[in-house]
Amino acid sequence: MLTLIATLAIQALATMMVLAPPVFAGLAAPDFGVNANHIGVFTAVVYAAACLSTGMSGGPVRRYGAIRVSQAALLIGAAGLALLASASIWLGLVGAVFIGVGYGPMTPASSHILIRQTPPARRALVFSIKQTGVPLGGALAGLVVPPLALPFGWKGAALVVAAVGALLAIVCEPLHKSLDDDADPAAAGGSHIFAAVNMVLDEPVLRRLALASLAYSAMQLCVSAFVVNFLTEHANMALVAAGVVMAVLQAAGIVGRILWGWTADRLVSARQALSLLGLAIGATGAVLALVGPGWPLALVLVVAAALGAVALGWNGVFLAEVARLAPPGGAGMATGGALALTFVGALLGPPAFGAVVDFTGSYRIAFFIAAAAAVISGLAVGRRTA
Repeated sequence: MLTLIATLAIQALATMMVLAPPVFAGLAAPDFGVNANHIGVFTAVVYAAACLSTGMSGGPVRRYGAIRVSQAALLIGAAGLALLASASIWLGLVGAVFIGVGYGPMTPASSHILIRQTPPARRALVFSIKQTGVPLGGALAGLVVPPLALPFGWKGAALVVAAVGALLAIVCEPLHKSLDDDADPAAAGGSHIFAAVNMVLDEPVLRRLALASLAYSAMQLCVSAFVVNFLTEHANMALVAAGVVMAVLQAAGIVGRILWGWTADRLVSARQALSLLGLAIGATGAVLALVGPGWPLALVLVVAAALGAVALGWNGVFLAEVARLAPPGGAGMATGGALALTFVGALLGPPAFGAVVDFTGSYRIAFFIAAAAAVISGLAVGRRTA
C-alpha cells in the first residue's frame, strides 16, 4: 500500500507540473507575446523531452533505484516551472524541456516497482490506480491554479506548484532505502532508448498497442491542453468555471482508470478493453466538439465527465499489458519504450490541433479529427490478427 501511495503522489505532482501551464496559458500568453493557442507548441516541447527521457530511464532506474530517479525528476520539473515564470520565451522553452525531462521517467520508474510487488490477478487494477495520479494531477491543476493565478498572477501560481514538487522530492527521501533495495550500482546506467523502443517494435502485440496509444494520448493531451481555452474562447465561459470543467474531466479520469482496470482484470481482456476505449474516446470527443455558448454548465460537466472517464481512463490497462508482455526484469525498459512511442502522440497531437484551429478557426473541426483517429485506432486494436 505504501508503494502505491508513493508512486501515486509522485505521478500526480509530476502531472500537475505539466498541466498547470495550459490552465494559465490565457493569462501568460500576453507576457510572452504569443497567442494562447500556441500552448500546443509548449506542450509539444514538453512531450518531446518526455519522449526521450522516458525511453532513457531504464538504465538509471536499475542503477540508482526508481525512487531516487523519481526524486531527481521532480526537482528537474520544478526547475522547469521556475524558468517558465521568467516570462522569457527562450527560458520558457528551456523550462518546457526541463518539465518534460522530469515527467518522462515517472511511469517507467513506478512500473519497475509495482511489477515486483503486484499479484498478476490484480495487476491491471493496481496499475490503473497508480495511473489515477495523471487525472488527479490534472484535477489539482484545474482546481488550484486558477484561484492562485487570479490574485497572485500566473507567475506566482507556477512558482507555488514548483515549490510543492520540490517539497515532495524531499519528503520521499526515506522511501529511497526501503523501495530502492534492488538498485544495482554496478548496472549500466546508460540510456538504452533504442533498445527499449526496439523491444516494443519487435513484438507484434506490443507494437500494435503502442501505435494505438499514439492516437489515444493525442486526444488526451489535446483535451487537457485546450479544454480551458476552448471553453473560455468558444463557449464564453469564465476562467474559474472552465477550470472546474477541467477538474471534473480529470476527476472522471480517476474513476475511469479504476473501473477500466477492474474491467480488464475481471470481464474482458486488456486488448478488448483498449479497443472499446478507443471507440468511446472518439464518440465522447465528438460530443465535446459540439459544446457551444448556449450549453448549460451542468450538461458541459456531464460531457466532460464522460470524456474524462475514457480519454484519461486507458493508461493503466495499457501499462499493465505492456508490463505483462515484457521479458522478466524488463518491465521498466519495455514501459519506457512503449511510452516513448505513446509520447509521440502527445508530441504531435497538441501542435497539430493548434494548427488546425489556426487554419480553420474552429475547435470543432480539430476535435472531430482527433476523435476520428481514436476510433480508427480502437478498431485496429480490436482486430483478431496479430
